[in-house]
Amino acid sequence: MPLDGDPTRDLFHMRHALRLARRAAARGEVPVAAVAVLGERVIAAASNRVERAQGATEHAEMVVLRLASRRVGSWRLSGVTVFVTLEPCPMCAGALLLSRVDRVVYGADDPRKGAFRSAYEVLGSEAGNHHPLVTAGLLAPASSALLQRFFKDIRERPQGKSNCTPSRFADHQAVSSAGEVQGV
Repeated sequence: MPLDGDPTRDLFHMRHALRLARRAAARGEVPVAAVAVLGERVIAAASNRVERAQGATEHAEMVVLRLASRRVGSWRLSGVTVFVTLEPCPMCAGALLLSRVDRVVYGADDPRKGAFRSAYEVLGSEAGNHHPLVTAGLLAPASSALLQRFFKDIRERPQGKSNCTPSRFADHQAVSSAGEVQGV
């Protein structure tokens, strides 16, 4: 896959990430997912596991980087593109940078914790020796709608109910080629 990406392949992989994010929501996890691709092959895919693992570092990006590193046998992930449904936080952005991925493609901006352009600029420093190419906003409306619906459901849930209960996110939703979620 070229560094600037093939739009058709990019959409395919981001749709895969969105499907994983919907499954995460159904488990009560914040609906964020990531897919790591080397060439034309998916080498790792994961969604948030923070609630299930009770670990603050179990973000989708961190999990997918660990899995991808095991798959290729190296912490250096040269040639890898990571697709993620939400702009990475500072922790995940740092890990993506340090793992030497070639490219990061993400869906929705995160105005509170986004570390590529929204709240912080982890990649903005010229001091670093590695700067992955970043493509922002792929299927952003679908990613945003999924997150908004998840947090709306949490706000409307009676006090004392756990995040980790099945919800209406378990229903499969189609994503159009324009990135709109069908059936939301």
